Amino acid sequence: MPLIRAAGIKGFDALVRELGGDPTRIARQARLPVEALGDDELLVDDTALGRALEIAARELDVPDLGLRIAERQELGMLGTLAVAIQSSPTVGDALECTSRYLFVHARGLSVEAVDDPYGAKGVIAVRYGPPAGGAFFPQGMDSGLGFLHRSIRYLVGGSYGLRTVELPHRPVAPLSRYEEFFGVPVKIGQPAALLRVPVSLAARPLSTVDPTMRDLALAHLDAQARGPGEQAAPQVRAALEQSLGTSAVEIDSVASLLNVHPRTLQRRLEAEGTSFATILDDLRKATARRYLTATAMPMSQVAALLGLSEQSALSRCCRRWWGRTPSEVRQAGLS
Repeated sequence: MPLIRAAGIKGFDALVRELGGDPTRIARQARLPVEALGDDELLVDDTALGRALEIAARELDVPDLGLRIAERQELGMLGTLAVAIQSSPTVGDALECTSRYLFVHARGLSVEAVDDPYGAKGVIAVRYGPPAGGAFFPQGMDSGLGFLHRSIRYLVGGSYGLRTVELPHRPVAPLSRYEEFFGVPVKIGQPAALLRVPVSLAARPLSTVDPTMRDLALAHLDAQARGPGEQAAPQVRAALEQSLGTSAVEIDSVASLLNVHPRTLQRRLEAEGTSFATILDDLRKATARRYLTATAMPMSQVAALLGLSEQSALSRCCRRWWGRTPSEVRQAGLS
């Protein structure tokens, strides 16, 4: 069963209410957990989500519901994946990252760069695909392709040279509504959902590039790729290993990277018998031992690489850990 984070229906609850509908009743009718209307992290059946969009569009007589949902959604709803995408050097890197890790948001959903179906010179296509073998929902397709279009516009800060849009279904809203939304001609009944764009788009640099944040986000995504159910403590340690000495080591920043609220992260760590402060302290201790006993780098540099504000803080830590000064730890390790 294809699953998707409930963030995929973000904006649905408010929009349906504004249109005079009852999102809770529609969710139940679609066999979508009502909790999904307010919990972005809940994994739900992709089919149930698609049914909810179709039911709402039909009952409220709003054929462009999917496009309206897309207009309300922001890239940030992808959580850690959004951090990795926005921190990428170029649009091409962002698309590659999306293609590689989109399963974190929706299992089976795909976004990838492919050859232009018409063989036009200097043109490629960005293909959007729902889970293979699943039921097809036009409103879900409109929402997903519309979100992809708006995300690329957000990344580049405006127009990105979109040529045409290919839809695999007949439009459920007037064709003019689609062309108004995308700003280009829209072709219907095509083999796949595509955004046809210039080849040069892939090399376009992003103004939000941040190598440190990208490495942190990719480390977390890789941890998720290794399997579900991983405990919070290893994820926190992996994030801290990447950021120690390069950025602020605060629970708020790590929680943001892991796409959870700081208090939620604290509770998870407590349930595992540890805490953020304990993990950070253990990592600093192990890292300090390595730097002090295996290198000759200055004490001030060791302190900086541990994320400590000054050399005196390193001295206090060493006395607490081993009852020795940093110099004594170095001498003992090198003797």
